[in-house]
Amino acid sequence: MNYSIAFRTLVIKEIFRFIRIWPQTLLPPAITTALYFLIFGKLIGDRIGTISGAGYMDYIVPGIVLMSVISHSYANVVSSFYSTKFQRNIEELLVAPIPNWVILSGYVSGGIIRGLLVGVVVTLISLLFTAIKVHHIGITLSIAVLTATVFSLAGFINAILAESFDDISIIPNFVLTPLSYLGGVFYSVDMLPGIWQTISMGNPILYMINAFRYGLIGVTDIDIQMTFIITGGFIVTLTLFSLYLLHKGIGIKN
Repeated sequence: MNYSIAFRTLVIKEIFRFIRIWPQTLLPPAITTALYFLIFGKLIGDRIGTISGAGYMDYIVPGIVLMSVISHSYANVVSSFYSTKFQRNIEELLVAPIPNWVILSGYVSGGIIRGLLVGVVVTLISLLFTAIKVHHIGITLSIAVLTATVFSLAGFINAILAESFDDISIIPNFVLTPLSYLGGVFYSVDMLPGIWQTISMGNPILYMINAFRYGLIGVTDIDIQMTFIITGGFIVTLTLFSLYLLHKGIGIKN
């Protein structure tokens, strides 16, 4: 059976959902980004100088872009799928002759598209403050897509397991935001004391941000190959877990 129509329908629905409310989904990251670049890049950056041979403004651009991709790819899926559960629209998907992998792919694709679109918006804003010459376009694009995939899957799992709207805000506020800020967005891990460098190496977002930074400006604190291994491992694990939850009906059939 050809499931492309079902997949396209889910993806188009997701795109129209966040485009329709663009003042809430696309405008806020543009404003927040401008403030980041103005405060950290201009006012503070001039006092810091360079990090790893790159100007401070250039150094923080990749981290801020990828941080936006992470938060918005996650937010799109967790809010959309949980709303489907809350409004009882999930029953229409469950009774339709659509396999679980199509449902998962549709929602995750919507999250990836929103995350990447926000990333493009943030990148365009950054060009008002600095000129970035892409060092390696292949690594830049692949890391952006893989990172958006990881956090779209994570948002899907959060939405399945969430029992209230409060549950879908706990992970972004108390996990994603701290890990993002501690992922080397505004500093090099080499600047940390030895013990904190070791602890930071346990943060997967650190690898993603550094690989993305390497793709954009050619500067990194970690091994790029390790980033692809870690990111690929997360995608496989989260995909299998998501399909398991859908198959068992955990959180959606009660």
